[in-house]
Amino acid sequence: MLTDRGAALVLCAAALSSIAITVGIVAVLVIESSAFFGHVSVVTFLTDTVWTPLFADPRFGILPLVTGTLVTTLIALAVAMPIGTIVAIYLSEFAPHWLREVLKPVLELLSAVPTVVYGYFALLTVTPLLQAIIPELPTFNMLGAGIVMGIMIIPYVSSLSEDAMRAVPALLREGSYAMGGNKLLTALKVVYPAALSGIGSSYVLGISRAVGETMIVAIAAGMQPNLTWNPTEPAATITAFIVAVSQGDLPHGSIGYQSIFAAGLVLFVLTLAFNIAGYRLRKRFREVY
Repeated sequence: MLTDRGAALVLCAAALSSIAITVGIVAVLVIESSAFFGHVSVVTFLTDTVWTPLFADPRFGILPLVTGTLVTTLIALAVAMPIGTIVAIYLSEFAPHWLREVLKPVLELLSAVPTVVYGYFALLTVTPLLQAIIPELPTFNMLGAGIVMGIMIIPYVSSLSEDAMRAVPALLREGSYAMGGNKLLTALKVVYPAALSGIGSSYVLGISRAVGETMIVAIAAGMQPNLTWNPTEPAATITAFIVAVSQGDLPHGSIGYQSIFAAGLVLFVLTLAFNIAGYRLRKRFREVY
């Protein structure tokens, strides 16, 4: 009995510590951002289309960073979600056991590659290949960075989606086969919908990973805060700006330094919104067997 109570206390402390860390992060962002918003209007921050916080005549419109973040994230998802889902369906429903045991660990090695390596891969390999197709494509662009971000995210989507599909009861597959369905029809019409709750979680993780990616966009996207939805142009993201300013060149407490906390708060809100959307998706499609 005493051992059970001790274990319960340790587990409770671990759970509360994670909550306390989250609250602490939010508190730091809000407190530091409040000092920033004492100098810059919230309306100006959210509506101005120019972001030049380090210039002699600074302007603090977050929209260029938000659009850069969203464009690179959408490109990454356009690569990772279909490919990751197809890989998951193959590993779960079609691959022999021995091949699955080889392919899945190899695929997951992609998530262990340092993101700085992905950044230079985007800059030195993917972008030149894209320039062969789009000759006017500049060296720094959101398209190449987004594609490589998608490649990086594939293991997150495929691994979690495959686990969710394998958790679907075999009775559902057998019922589909009994009704005359083949493997492909069963995978697409039975297994995938039944596992959509877990697959949705993998998508949300991929989105959060793409939104928070730093080094790939910092190296390959250009670090230029342009308000554009054109993926062939250079741009900066929220995370890339935070890295650029957090190098110690600005004095603590300056308006430029405080701007990174305002940008971090926007990034936190974006990530929270995606996670809430994912939670609602999981709640809607959760199946109880």
